[in-house]
Amino acid sequence: MHQIRAQLGADKRIAFVSGNFNIIHPGHLRLLKFAAESADFLVVGVLPDQGPGITIPVDMRLEGVKAISWVDRAVLLGESAEDFIAKLQPDIVIKGKEYETLKNPEQAVVESYGGKLVFGSGEVRFSSLSLMQREYFEVNLSSIRKPTDYPMRHGFDMTQLVAAVRKVIGLRVLVIGDLIVDEYVNCEPLGMSQEDPTLVLTPIDSKRFVGGAGIVAAHARGLGAKVEFLTVAGADEAADYARESLAKYGVHFDILTDETRPTTRKQRFRAHNKTLLRVNHLRQHAISAAMVEQIVAAAEDRLADTDLILFSDFNYGCVPQPLVNAISGMAALRNIMMAADSQASSQYSDVSRFRGVSLITPTEREARLALRDFESGLVTIGQQLREVTKVENVVITLGSEGLLLLGEKDGDLHTDRLPAFNIAPKDPAGAGDSFFTCASLALCAGVSIWDSAYLGSLAAACQVSRVGNIPLTTDDLINEIEYGN
Repeated sequence: MHQIRAQLGADKRIAFVSGNFNIIHPGHLRLLKFAAESADFLVVGVLPDQGPGITIPVDMRLEGVKAISWVDRAVLLGESAEDFIAKLQPDIVIKGKEYETLKNPEQAVVESYGGKLVFGSGEVRFSSLSLMQREYFEVNLSSIRKPTDYPMRHGFDMTQLVAAVRKVIGLRVLVIGDLIVDEYVNCEPLGMSQEDPTLVLTPIDSKRFVGGAGIVAAHARGLGAKVEFLTVAGADEAADYARESLAKYGVHFDILTDETRPTTRKQRFRAHNKTLLRVNHLRQHAISAAMVEQIVAAAEDRLADTDLILFSDFNYGCVPQPLVNAISGMAALRNIMMAADSQASSQYSDVSRFRGVSLITPTEREARLALRDFESGLVTIGQQLREVTKVENVVITLGSEGLLLLGEKDGDLHTDRLPAFNIAPKDPAGAGDSFFTCASLALCAGVSIWDSAYLGSLAAACQVSRVGNIPLTTDDLINEIEYGN
């Protein structure tokens, strides 16, 4: 260790980070980037295989850390982290923000030679270098990349995935949530206004799609489930369009009319395959207590023929807490599986209010909002959310960075990650709904959470390869699973 200091010279600052590094995920990359920017030279210590929570052999973990450009030196720790620190004497030792309130054995050692122990997990906003590398250097006929290391870790292959897709057929699903009608307005850009700095567009045509919980119901039906959908809409033409579309998709629905709440519409103005502006037409006040009672009664009538309940909450007032509590209580008494997605793209949400369900799929922002925590590392966020909600499986979706998954395996809590499968998405708007629907259905059909997450990622990759909300089908998934195999 003295050789590192001698090589660098006394004027160079050294930072040190240690950990298991089972699967390198965005949380690790943020932490290491933060550490590298705090000093001139970053040393990373990888704990040996005998430590708690180790799931990947040390050679593979060490190789993964060495491949990160911010790391100047990666070493296998043959002793405790504090003993190694005493020899290296780095200027800064960095640990995740979640360790700040805990007892840290490194503290005394660092202070003994005048170093500094810093707690920080890096910036929440972070762009993955791995995504950039895949976009620039991979040449393939399909824009969807199916990772091969993940199936090997969890013991499944593509043939088993096809069988898993078929297990979903015939499931009885009840979807409860906010109905949305999406409109895509395709425009020709004319240039900038001469009077003020405004982009001038001419609409060419427009297309409408059922969105929100409506597309969740349509995805489930397209994947072979028998679907009942409960929601609220206004007394307007958009509601009529939604009824017509859902009927065409084969979804059975009960759309209650609330004249105080126009059907939520989202307009996306697009030019040259890019969305330039989104305009939301909505009212966000909660539905009345009387309407809550109507939906609860309608749900109760259907529970005898229900295998899975999907709460698709966009936080526009259709899924207030009394409704969630009532239906969750009835489902728990009947041992009906539940899953929940609570979105917060432009509004506030709290996914932690869905307690005791089998799966939640928040974005990173939604997970942090639920915990009021914008500093802790990603894995800690997932662990805390799982503990608060008593949810079996937590998937934190990370957009172009893929997802982080926490679930049980062989009786222990495990963490793994998947990259985004589609390296050239056309419209990312429907990725979360398709992932949530497919992964929940597979989980209900008896497929493990690890296989289910892979299927959900594949469904999201298929969905973002096209513009607009078009329901997925069994054939869509199977064709993509078999592509290139």
